[in-house]
Amino acid sequence: MTQARASIARGSKSFALASKLFDRQTRERAWLLYAWCRKCDDIADGQDHGGTMRGVADGQTRLSTIRVLTATALHGDPTGEPAFDGFGLVMRECAIPERYAHDLIEGFALDAREWRPRSEADMLRYCYHVAGTVGCMMAILMGVDPDDEATLDRACDLGLAFQLANIARDISEDEAADRCYLPEEWLVEMDIPPGEHMKPWVRPRLAILARRLADMAAAYEESARHGSGALPPRSAWAVLAAAGIYGDIARKVARRGEHAWDHRVTTPKSEKLVWVLRSGLQVAGRARRWPAGTPRPARLWTRPRN
Repeated sequence: MTQARASIARGSKSFALASKLFDRQTRERAWLLYAWCRKCDDIADGQDHGGTMRGVADGQTRLSTIRVLTATALHGDPTGEPAFDGFGLVMRECAIPERYAHDLIEGFALDAREWRPRSEADMLRYCYHVAGTVGCMMAILMGVDPDDEATLDRACDLGLAFQLANIARDISEDEAADRCYLPEEWLVEMDIPPGEHMKPWVRPRLAILARRLADMAAAYEESARHGSGALPPRSAWAVLAAAGIYGDIARKVARRGEHAWDHRVTTPKSEKLVWVLRSGLQVAGRARRWPAGTPRPARLWTRPRN
């Protein structure tokens, strides 16, 4: 547990702060889930709790390592890796369907074969694999019934919102690692040549696409808030705080326009604390503000059913 706590504190200050709002058991389980996600990401990209990506030459071997260790942990056998052992424990304790773990690993598989999205739907499928799955697992960890597809759709939406914000913020960092998660169709639409999207002369057009990502992130964030009524109060508080804190990343990218990638977009601690306070007030009125029975917008992409 100590290693899991250290992992989230080092890997994501935003999620670390939001996790403190959970009750103790939920918080510790969330740390264990995060530690596994972080470890898988680091193995796949050759990093240590994130940082600059430099690319790897043995992507398929790394992917195989992730698959074997995860399968061993899910089976209940020791792996020798605390992040995987803790993950196996929380998956069993919370009865989280294993398909979400396998779906997340498929996101790493896409990166391992240097995949790039052709369409908006392709991009959203990737977002599901690397973040929407985590939203579903977190919801079940917080007590949502694994068969409650409507609430899990909302949980997935929050993961999609987070990943869309990541894509908008990290366009420059991804380009340096020879990755691009902007749909090819979007680049063609903006008349941006392949591999040229970070050139200074393209920045005004790129800013238009970043704003589009931010608008999409906002739509999925708003949809996700309608699932907060299915959560215990403290869990809803943590989720609403995380939504606001991370949502600010996409909003700042949009406001900065073509200067969004001059410096990495961050959310200062003072602004995070404002969201903690604001979301605490929102919990009491969530049923009125985000009615659970509100139909999910048909225009939103929907996660695959297994």
